[in-house]
Amino acid sequence: MTADSPIASVDFERVELPLAREFTIARGTTSTATNHLVTVTDETGRTGVGAAAPAAYYDETPDSVESVLPELCAVAEAIESPFAQQRLERELLEAAPGEAAARAAVSVAVHDLAAKQRAEPLYQQWGLDPTLAPATSYTVGIDSPEEMAAQAAEIAEHGYPILKVKLGTDNDQERLEAVREAAPEVRIRVDANCAWSPDEAIENAAWLHSCDIEFLEQPVIADDTEGLQRVTQETPFPVAADESCVTAADVGTVADAVDIVVVKLMKCGGIRPALRQIEAAHAHGLSVMLGCMVESNAAIAGAAQLSPLVSYADLDGSLLLAEDPCSGFEFETATLKLANVTHGTGAVR
Repeated sequence: MTADSPIASVDFERVELPLAREFTIARGTTSTATNHLVTVTDETGRTGVGAAAPAAYYDETPDSVESVLPELCAVAEAIESPFAQQRLERELLEAAPGEAAARAAVSVAVHDLAAKQRAEPLYQQWGLDPTLAPATSYTVGIDSPEEMAAQAAEIAEHGYPILKVKLGTDNDQERLEAVREAAPEVRIRVDANCAWSPDEAIENAAWLHSCDIEFLEQPVIADDTEGLQRVTQETPFPVAADESCVTAADVGTVADAVDIVVVKLMKCGGIRPALRQIEAAHAHGLSVMLGCMVESNAAIAGAAQLSPLVSYADLDGSLLLAEDPCSGFEFETATLKLANVTHGTGAVR
């Protein structure tokens, strides 16, 4: 059945997702991830799914998402057509301008349903080549050097060729050197999550370079564009902007300061905003990495549909979970199995 059908209902559920192990970055530690699953159902009973993974850094909390989702669900129900995506984005933004993760959950679910109604994978609606999806990195959170080394060795042994290593502590060099020694063949990306000053990042460049990192993500605080530019100019590896580039409107601000922009559905607010941010970055000659929070397969599957458009992927959020109520989108070690998606985003509940 491929006939278009109006949206009949939109529902959501708050879920607490345990992590496979405690996860620490420079800003704190968590052992669970709170997501909100959104389900959009049409009049024939077909469903689209999405998920919100709010981040306190962006002034979103599970409670704030829960408080605004009833209104956002009502917006989607009132629009009725899952193909009225421009209108949907506009009205979601008007209803909840400060709740990007909540908007992203509805956006992904509606896009998923629209593609299912056409019996095609979502990426096909943009004419994308699934074979161009890059491999995803697998994140090693902050821990003791010994534990980080053990995690790195285990991840590499399971066939993941790219590690994203979280830093931002008082002995970062020891931690990264332990990881590199434990996994000498993998590609390593380092994420400091705004923890360093520009001077510290530049001083750290020697040992970062000796560990053969691929690039450095967000070394300085988000609003220090001048500091980002200094780090980029004075270090031998590419630098990526994450917290400094939240939406497409921020791309121009960082364009001369970094080499790579990190795009996340949970930051920018959904599928169409992510497409715009990717296109803006490319227009400025920047590379793009698709990133994520710790989030359900329902959200990761939506982001993965855009992966043929980017050079790098950090879409391991669902891999970090011990339990996930959604499945369907497949990984073969680091490979995003985009070609295996037959309709929608591939996520199922």
